[in-house]
Amino acid sequence: MVKLQNGGYEDIVFAINPGLRENVKIIENIQNMIKEATQYLFSATKNRVFIRSVKILIPMTWPKKNYIKAKTETYDKADVIIASPHVKFGDDPYTLQYGGCGEPGKYIHMTPDFLLKDNLISSYGPRGRVFVHEWAHLRWGVFDEYNYEKPFYIASNKKVEATRCSTDIIGTYIKQFQGKACNFNPQTGLYEDDCVFVPERNQAAKSSIMYLQGLPPVTEFCEKNHNTEAPTLQNRICNSRSTWDVIMNSTDIKSTPPKADSNLPVPTFSLLQSSDRVLTLVLDVSGSMASDDRIGRLYQAAEVFLMQIVEEASYVGIITFSTTAAVLSNLVQVIDNTQRNKLKSLLPTTAGGGTDICLGIRKGIEINKQYDGSSYSTELVVLTDGEDNYDTSKCFNDITDSGSIIHVIALGPNAAKELETIVKMTGGLQFLATDKVDAQGLIDAFSSLKAGDGTTAQQAIQLESSGSVLSPNNCLTGTVFIDKTVGNGTFFLVTWVNLVPSITLIDPNGKVYTSKDFTSDTTSKSSRLGVPGTAEIGAWQYNLCNTHTASQAIGILVTSRAADENVPPITVNAHMNRNANNFPEPMVVYASVNQGLLPVVGANVTAIIEPINGNSVTLELWDNGAGPDVLKNDGIYSRYYTEFKGNGRHGLKVRVENSKKKSRLALPRSRALYIPGYLENGAVTMNPSRPVINDEDLNVGQFSRTASGGSFIVNNVPTGPQPDLYKPEKVTDLEAKIEENTIVLTWTATGDDLDQGTVSGYDLRMNTNPSDLRNSFDNSMTVNTSSLMPQIAGSSESFTFVPGDITIENGTIIYFALIAFDKVAQKSDLSNIAQAALLIPPTPATDDSSGTLDITFLTLIVCSSVIIICIIVSITVCAVNCRKKKHNPEMRM
Repeated sequence: MVKLQNGGYEDIVFAINPGLRENVKIIENIQNMIKEATQYLFSATKNRVFIRSVKILIPMTWPKKNYIKAKTETYDKADVIIASPHVKFGDDPYTLQYGGCGEPGKYIHMTPDFLLKDNLISSYGPRGRVFVHEWAHLRWGVFDEYNYEKPFYIASNKKVEATRCSTDIIGTYIKQFQGKACNFNPQTGLYEDDCVFVPERNQAAKSSIMYLQGLPPVTEFCEKNHNTEAPTLQNRICNSRSTWDVIMNSTDIKSTPPKADSNLPVPTFSLLQSSDRVLTLVLDVSGSMASDDRIGRLYQAAEVFLMQIVEEASYVGIITFSTTAAVLSNLVQVIDNTQRNKLKSLLPTTAGGGTDICLGIRKGIEINKQYDGSSYSTELVVLTDGEDNYDTSKCFNDITDSGSIIHVIALGPNAAKELETIVKMTGGLQFLATDKVDAQGLIDAFSSLKAGDGTTAQQAIQLESSGSVLSPNNCLTGTVFIDKTVGNGTFFLVTWVNLVPSITLIDPNGKVYTSKDFTSDTTSKSSRLGVPGTAEIGAWQYNLCNTHTASQAIGILVTSRAADENVPPITVNAHMNRNANNFPEPMVVYASVNQGLLPVVGANVTAIIEPINGNSVTLELWDNGAGPDVLKNDGIYSRYYTEFKGNGRHGLKVRVENSKKKSRLALPRSRALYIPGYLENGAVTMNPSRPVINDEDLNVGQFSRTASGGSFIVNNVPTGPQPDLYKPEKVTDLEAKIEENTIVLTWTATGDDLDQGTVSGYDLRMNTNPSDLRNSFDNSMTVNTSSLMPQIAGSSESFTFVPGDITIENGTIIYFALIAFDKVAQKSDLSNIAQAALLIPPTPATDDSSGTLDITFLTLIVCSSVIIICIIVSITVCAVNCRKKKHNPEMRM
């Protein structure tokens, strides 16, 4: 974790993807970039913060040298990831941002080409400057001050401007591929799509780093000269606050006064290397594990982990603990099914005794040291269901010293409260499994324990996980889509409680598998089918029927691995915005759907939140840029969660599918600006155009995924009915335009409670001055919206009206904003400000006249020039002759 000590950032982790070939130049250029960045960062923050130390995590696939063994640093927890894009869309550095204004991002991604190819410096700027741009996204939660989708806007002075901050940056407008003057779009009054703004290389403007960090004079973030009118993400998401205002209010800057001494220490670098995955299962077999068949479910879920999930070449050990600790298996390297079956046979089946979690953890650390004498970067999976009979905190120092990563699975309602502290200390994962056997919680937890080293081609991907308590003769049916990115190592696992159900599985070609094709195990109470080779792409239909005389829980789990080691599979990662929450603070559910590092948009994503007691809550997650979803179509799907059922642990699970083939790959957002070119000494020098995107490369086809999002804790939930606590969420995507004499407004409907339900109405107002509308909304002109029937949250709203007091003519600019109110008159925050403008552009020039002179015009110029020259010559000759006559009397008449 990054620390800020006396103005210096320490332990920033760069991780190199294991799919990259060894190239020491990558390491050298990371070091050079940081050395360049630290001074630029210090200057940009007005002598406050700099970079003191960096860790570079080198993959295990690179030859071993004198690198330090990684401790708890892992690829999937790194601050900066160095990896190739799956599809070549360019080398834009970008930052993955989930949250809103001022909230930190998840990671920065840079491609190896960005670090290695010096010709890209012209397109993005010096690497150190680009890093500072991305660091501002990651650390301080600011947003870009340009807009690829809206590169131009009409300013209040009725001029077309490039979307930028600040407007002090000067340049010229030209057609990108022709170098000619831009034409106007008569429908919008803006420049046409092929027009770009090319900045002057040498100029006086100093801001902003979040717009054009590559421009030599730019050394500051926007502050007093902030452009509040431009349609930037910074304005939309941060309520038109300047980037420096947001940064100044961050904990980093508020806690760090300016330094008088501008001499900075040279950043230090530690070269770490990942090693083989070493993991020990630390399993609770205390007496309470005998209730609710917990020991049986432990066996069932751990068996899934050993047989289907843990990657080949991993080292696995097993210990149990109760009042004492026992070693069931020392470390064994998993090469094939021989080792998997051996480990499976050693899983515990009986329970008894008390609970000493520290005893189990210490024994697990001891087992992990069998690998190379150190427990650094090794993992423990601690599963427990009870309160510790001893003081768990007594082993906290041992845990810290071990350098182990500890994942915890809390089974049932009484697991020790200290488990979350252990997870936070070591950077592990935390899960909840309730005693609801049809929820698949324990299996989902074990299925999520994948290696965090970036080797997604080796990881088991969960395609389906579903369960239900079925009455006799009732069936569980469904469809699983196997897509082109997976298919190797595919398993269909059916779980049951009393009796093997009737199983029917039909592949995309119509081949039928039945119960006799599955291998059943009465100890784990599961039936497994391994599909040989690569599974057929398409829809696999399953039908599981309860043939027992009594009701029983029946479940299905489908996992698969990458079909091609060079093509990353589609994955989903889910989490809450915080691990612990105090009522009534709302929470946010996030699910990120990606192929490699590219976002997948257009999927159907559903979250299931399961409290330790009570019924589950199901939420459809949206990637629509409304509510808590900051950016539309960025592959991050989100929704507010406020339906708190009680206190304690809650589990999160998400389901993703693209059954209607609407999903596509997209470019990441929050990426560094690709500078089209520069204007210098009156001449324009263009950078190479960006790679052309093949539409076929964007299609992902039908797919299915499920994933556990771990667990979280909710506190202070009162009993009994609760008042209306939540106001409507503010609208952030209000749009306005003029069509003849009519104003057309559109936005995404907000909800009665944040993004849930339907608001009672909207207070819509307009003004000819955007600042007055923002700062004095109540005094702005009201628009009658009595005819508007609000739609349910997430729907598209549209409202049209004819302004009675304003004449719409050329040059008309009107600004709009709205506030939503609910049934108890709670008001949302003010929406973004939308502009409706009518600007009739001048008659567009022809292509010939925009870049070269017209022939007729050229002829006139030439003829006029000849005439003028002749006149000048004639006058000169006459003057000379007159002068000669004056000085020569003999020539006088």
